[in-house]
Amino acid sequence: MFKRLEEARRQAQAAPVRVIINGAAQECRQGDTVAAALFAAGVSACRDTAVREVPRGPYCMMGVCYDCLVTIDGQANQQGCMTLVREGMNIERQAGARKVQA
Repeated sequence: MFKRLEEARRQAQAAPVRVIINGAAQECRQGDTVAAALFAAGVSACRDTAVREVPRGPYCMMGVCYDCLVTIDGQANQQGCMTLVREGMNIERQAGARKVQA
């Protein structure tokens, strides 16, 4: 479905970044966004809608649609397409309505 750009292929030679995706260890490429890492790991849905709990996945990949919201290191509502992976990052699927802190 998606193909990597030539520059990304060159970056693949760099040391992998290790993250946790929904409780499972995963290696991804330096410079990848969280959304790209999810796709590369075979994860197509990163959140569920608030009303009907319908699975949603990254769509626009440029920060406009907000379908890529995930929980990163315990912090909800993070845009996966706008966040670069980093070593040890814990990425979790976001379920239902976002929690707003007062």
